[in-house]
Amino acid sequence: MIQTSVIDHAHNDLVTDAVYNFYGTRLATGSVDQKIKVWQLDEANGGWTLEDEWKAHDAGLSKLSWAHPEFGTILASASFDRTVKVWEQLLSTSNTSAERWVEKAVLHEARGTVRGVEFGPHHFGLKLASISTDNHLRVYECLEPTTWQLAEEIDVQGMHSTQQQSRAYTQAVATPTQTGSSSEGPSAPLVTQALLQQLPRTTGNREADGGWALSWCKDHFWGELIACSTGVTPEVRIIQLSASKRPETILTLSPGPDAEGAVTSVAWAPSCGRSYHLVATGSRDGRVRVWRLKPGDDSDAGDMDQDGEDDGQWEARIVADFDQHQSAVGRVEWNVTGTVLSSAGNDGKIRLWKATSGGSIWRPAGSIGVEETEPTEQDKDVQDVDMA
Repeated sequence: MIQTSVIDHAHNDLVTDAVYNFYGTRLATGSVDQKIKVWQLDEANGGWTLEDEWKAHDAGLSKLSWAHPEFGTILASASFDRTVKVWEQLLSTSNTSAERWVEKAVLHEARGTVRGVEFGPHHFGLKLASISTDNHLRVYECLEPTTWQLAEEIDVQGMHSTQQQSRAYTQAVATPTQTGSSSEGPSAPLVTQALLQQLPRTTGNREADGGWALSWCKDHFWGELIACSTGVTPEVRIIQLSASKRPETILTLSPGPDAEGAVTSVAWAPSCGRSYHLVATGSRDGRVRVWRLKPGDDSDAGDMDQDGEDDGQWEARIVADFDQHQSAVGRVEWNVTGTVLSSAGNDGKIRLWKATSGGSIWRPAGSIGVEETEPTEQDKDVQDVDMA
């Protein structure tokens, strides 16, 4: 059974992101109103209490990310003002025991609006990756709380590739802000219209129609890997970072020649002992895909040949392809074990997807309506959510 709660009047404008902390006891939300709000879970009744709020940026927020708790209470925010900011909750200097959020760093290297930000797995240290509409992936390392060093700046679409594209055939998906229709037309969703008002007019439809997203590989055994999408292409690149050589694309997830929609959300599943990886994508054309990535046969992480190249060749194929949203997909996310996938679309529904016991067949596992609408025929078939 799924229990839900509603936070009424959370922001004064459209909410663009909501993320839980490591323990699921705190929720950070960002909005077009330029504010961050942090909510605390009341475990007695399942409700949420506003803990703190502040104006974080000079434009709407796009993404938020919590750092692992071993580094303290740290939050990163990305915005349409072309900056990434790092915040830390510290004890107040007053006599009270209250805590307050302090801006620790402003990262302003991006030459486009910043669409994605995510802290890396804690075993690599305190690292932060961002992706912006200039098609650059930037990775920062924390030297001390107020000092962040730009460790890598990667032109994703122009970088070196060491492997072939995946062998898969499909079509593309949706975004958190709009469908594939004209971004400035009267049918564009409210989020798109609001965010477009904050973009330079010279950008045209590219920023509204494209997709920029990233997700770290959660398993440290394979080294520092990031799945990344940029621009209006339906492809996702798997990028390998290494201290001994330049970053490179080890695999490109390409749905096939008929794919059209930009990828707007990427989620790398926790491996939990699997011999393969699962990467989920959501696109502007309404499709949710699950990719199965298999490392090369003799790829012990870190094994290199004489030229410094990976011995094993990674392979990927699509194991699930859903179009039930029938509209742009804004977010895909895995549960903590990587066994249940959730997706949010412009149809106003959170949909759940789960593999059968053998892991080879994926099926709808239920849906949650976030607005009052009449159920569709598709929804009637999956009204009961099976989380077993």
